[in-house]
Amino acid sequence: MTVRLAESGDLDVAARVLAEAFEEYPWTRWSIPDDGYAARLEQIQRLYLSHALEHGLVVVDTRLRAVAAFLPPDAPAPSHRLQQQVAELHGARLAVTSELSLPSPPAGAWTLETVGVDPARQGSGLGTAVTAAGLAIIDDRADTIALETSLERNVALYQRLGFTTVATTAIPDGPVVYSMSRTSRSR
Repeated sequence: MTVRLAESGDLDVAARVLAEAFEEYPWTRWSIPDDGYAARLEQIQRLYLSHALEHGLVVVDTRLRAVAAFLPPDAPAPSHRLQQQVAELHGARLAVTSELSLPSPPAGAWTLETVGVDPARQGSGLGTAVTAAGLAIIDDRADTIALETSLERNVALYQRLGFTTVATTAIPDGPVVYSMSRTSRSR
């Protein structure tokens, strides 16, 4: 498995991979309306990947079957235009997601924003490969990396990469969110 940093020309395929990977993901199923769910999800992934490519780090495998996106602690908030587009895609679910209060990542932490693998390749190590490659780069830049997942089986994957669960949040009528962090391996 060979991984590399993504380029702007990779984003459409990477967004499609993420949308397929997140098809049944508890958080996206809860936060995105059922009406046009797949298209909304792919568009949201494309918007966020574009932001991560511009301000952070996006890692893909060379065949574009897996993608991981990271943001530094000083990344600017998404532009007003991007926020508007995401709000429109969330539709009526926006009000519910906006009211949430999840634990903040540790001060100065990079965040693993998303990682996904083409469903036909899940379990092959691609997700670990793109995530580990991003972590290796970030380890030289940060003391801590944080993430959130709402799929319990992901917790074991992230634990293998050195993350520990720091909080578990049960959302009323929604998913459970596991907040995790990892101390840099090179600091």
